[in-house]
Amino acid sequence: MATYGKRLNDVVKDIDFAKKYTVQESVEILQKAGSKKFDETVELAFNLGINPRKSDQMVRGACVFPHGVGKTVRVLAIVPADKEEEAKAAGADFVGGEEYVEKIMKESWIDFDKMVTVPAMMSKIGKLGKILGRRGLMPNPKLGTVNNDITAAVKLVKAGRVEFKVNKAGVLSCMVGKLSFGPDKLYDNVLELVKDIMKLKPATAKGAYIKKLSISSTMGPGMRLDETALINEAK
Repeated sequence: MATYGKRLNDVVKDIDFAKKYTVQESVEILQKAGSKKFDETVELAFNLGINPRKSDQMVRGACVFPHGVGKTVRVLAIVPADKEEEAKAAGADFVGGEEYVEKIMKESWIDFDKMVTVPAMMSKIGKLGKILGRRGLMPNPKLGTVNNDITAAVKLVKAGRVEFKVNKAGVLSCMVGKLSFGPDKLYDNVLELVKDIMKLKPATAKGAYIKKLSISSTMGPGMRLDETALINEAK
């Protein structure tokens, strides 16, 4: 059983860990337990009824939240010279071509959160896989970060688009915002993520797909959510 410090003891004693809470109820509890020093991140964890070791049951995607996630995203756009102005106008923080590929190769420079590019540049970016791949920074056509419409690609990641991927244990975790968003905005974000996860259900998955759903904050306790109610609301 988890042990808590003095700050959380008064909050935890009123939590029924056998109960399944609504998003609004859980957020109100997490806000009471929240740190006064910083705005805590809220995360959702799905226990999925899949076998991620099977390639046809891998769940991976991205979600654009209606209220963003309260995080500033630094975007690197590696594009041909004729698209540099377009990328800058769209809001990319770093814009260039092969010079950035060389900077990453030689200096292991990764002072950015997302990279976007166009298909024509992928042959040059491919050699960065060993550096960027394990950090989840490689652009991917399926996730919209490789796109001939570079304006759309930049704006998508700047808007609070968050990527997610199930782990080997069948657990998928994803941030959904900040505690300061409040119950209603966080509910909207949670519902959007549930909708996206449901759309990605593998055709070969058997039985219950979303088996368990919990919510937590950076320094707060984790609580079960009523997954059945959220699934019905997401339909």
